[in-house]
Amino acid sequence: MTLTHRLLSPLIVALAFSAPVVTHAATDPSFVLTATSKNFDNYFPSYLANGYFSTMTSVRGSEANLAYMVAFMDYAKDDIARPAAIPGWSGIDYSTGKSTAGEFWLNRTLLSDKAFSDYQQTLDMHNGTLTTRYRYTDDSQKSTRIEITTFVSQADTHLAATRITITPEFDGSVQLSFPLNIWAPHQPRFPIGKMTGDEMLAAVAANNMSVTEPVNYRTADRAPVWYHGDTNVSNDDGSTKDLTLQLDGKAEQGLHMAEAAAIELPKGIKPSDITLDKSTYQLALNMKVPVHKGHAYSFTKYVAMSRESWGGDASATAALAKKARSTGFDKLLAAHQTAWHTLWQSDIVIDGDAKVQQAVHSDLYYLLSNSTSGTAWPMGACALTPNYAGHAFWDSDSWVFPALLLLHPDRAKPIVMFRHRTMQPARERAIQYGAKGTMYPWEADPETGIDYTPHFAYGVFREIHVNADVAIAQWQYYLASGDSAWLKANGWPVIKEVADFWVSRVSYDKANDRYEILHVTSPDEAYDDVPNDSFTNAAARKALDIATAAATKVGASPDPQWADISKKMYIPFDAKARRHLDFDASVPHDKITWMGSSLAWLMYPNLDLPMSPEIRKNDFDFQLEELKVHGNDPNEMMMVMLATAAAEVGDGKTAGEWLQRNLVGFLKPPYNVRSETASNNAGYILATSAGFVQSLVYGLSGLRIDDNGLTEAYAPALPPTWKSLTLKHITFRGKRYDITVDRDAAGNAKLTRKAL
Repeated sequence: MTLTHRLLSPLIVALAFSAPVVTHAATDPSFVLTATSKNFDNYFPSYLANGYFSTMTSVRGSEANLAYMVAFMDYAKDDIARPAAIPGWSGIDYSTGKSTAGEFWLNRTLLSDKAFSDYQQTLDMHNGTLTTRYRYTDDSQKSTRIEITTFVSQADTHLAATRITITPEFDGSVQLSFPLNIWAPHQPRFPIGKMTGDEMLAAVAANNMSVTEPVNYRTADRAPVWYHGDTNVSNDDGSTKDLTLQLDGKAEQGLHMAEAAAIELPKGIKPSDITLDKSTYQLALNMKVPVHKGHAYSFTKYVAMSRESWGGDASATAALAKKARSTGFDKLLAAHQTAWHTLWQSDIVIDGDAKVQQAVHSDLYYLLSNSTSGTAWPMGACALTPNYAGHAFWDSDSWVFPALLLLHPDRAKPIVMFRHRTMQPARERAIQYGAKGTMYPWEADPETGIDYTPHFAYGVFREIHVNADVAIAQWQYYLASGDSAWLKANGWPVIKEVADFWVSRVSYDKANDRYEILHVTSPDEAYDDVPNDSFTNAAARKALDIATAAATKVGASPDPQWADISKKMYIPFDAKARRHLDFDASVPHDKITWMGSSLAWLMYPNLDLPMSPEIRKNDFDFQLEELKVHGNDPNEMMMVMLATAAAEVGDGKTAGEWLQRNLVGFLKPPYNVRSETASNNAGYILATSAGFVQSLVYGLSGLRIDDNGLTEAYAPALPPTWKSLTLKHITFRGKRYDITVDRDAAGNAKLTRKAL
């Protein structure tokens, strides 16, 4: 992501929520996050998802919430591709009925301790459920005990369900509404596809003129930039007899989708006044039901989703919803929970730090909630939300992919498959920029792979290290899987054409007999159009070496230029200081940036540039100093890199301190949604969750995936207060292991492997 992107990221105000509460004895508290009524004024929502579709969470648990579907994009004129919001499916509304005081609906009642007493909302990450409980008292003083449970099925990826259980403290009749909410197109829509950075910043400033405080681009509301796209709904209908709803939709100039719901009533309940509400922004079934004081009544809304290439039209999708209803809530929930429990068999277990344990469980929850299996879809930078427009950055290849590769290789594979599937637009982009092979975009549309980097993101066409990142991930998948057939059919074509790109992109410096890469943007993105960025040059060299090795594996002839360029690739180095430079010494290293320096990137697992322990320590020390001198509100990608780098130099204490820094300000309560920095609140960024996972899987363990296998490249490290770290049920070349880092009799960290 670019600096300009980050300045324009969305603001979601952070809250202070209560400490986690265990919902039942069987649930490990590290899997449970809970909110209370103390936080009604501000709420940083989480989401429920299964990689294919999602819904945001909300305070009451009953509201209609924005929802998204994998790679379902809006392509409005002059805009960038952005996720089209699908009709909100999770909402159920409730009214105690008309009285002399009026008619009161749950979702329109203002939040207060009086109206919502005994409030508790719990995200159970082990079971993948959100449960909300409270005593609802409306303005007519009628009270009802309410419990709402929602899940998006991991067992059947087309399905979700919401169940509301009401226990009225009165006799009479109540009303319920089961809507599919159709969102109005976001207004205004900016021509982001052609707006300059200054024009975009001006738009953000204009949006904030209504507030009294001065505009601060790091904390202002960026909603004008990362808004959702539009789904146009047609063929919306329902049945008051069958208690079903269904609709067809189409993203703006995009794909078709379908959505349906089937309602289940409590046994013995005979509703009256059942109506079908078809309005511009809602398709709903409404009804009245008789109730008795102290009796509990459960109403369930079964929902099914489909989109082009994944499911059928409204009728076919309605059949899925009705089948779910016939199966029943308890069986669907049990299958969903079993699927989650299977996923959690691969886990990261920490003995000695409950806070880090809970953080890594929430990070894994978000990664698993947004990953698919057996597809060729990537994961958007900010999951199934509109942030960063749902595009696929290098975040997918270098951050998310390695985090999943050992724990859930089937969930990592779609990321590398996406790059193979979208080779053609990458070839066309290379031609556009006068290069050969494939030139993957900085921001790829997750459906088509086409470049949709905003025009205002100055210079990102020069942040070309993404092409090396793609090839490195392909090779890592082969090394971890040992799948030669996959390499030949899928990985090798990508690796080869990435190498061809680098051959066409390097320049030969005859005077120094070396190859250089000029006019690039550094990962420390304020340094735009610099020569010989060290990370870019090192990554390109690794991609070329990978191409030579892959050619041998598949029986192809490697281009001799690959080895020649690799051997002579220039990596800027300060011989006097005995450390690497960020880029060529001709460029002053004097800007205030989010990172201070990008030397830590050279040590990150996906690249892990070979160097002596002395140079590694010098690079690390320089990075820390520059973060103090030239750093400004560092992003969390830097925090996790520093934890990993500290482990590489054998400093478990410092690694632990940087892990703790990852818990301060970045985790937005109540549901540990990670933000990009502690202050800008750009949330849902999967790279930061994945980076935290990597700092444990590869950082403290010292493990690397290389040609020799799963290698103990560095001595393991543990923070002083930790007893052990266990990577449970990891998979490598078809075999499963538990890998534990604990202490020997002398107190030194040691690593052991146990075959399963």
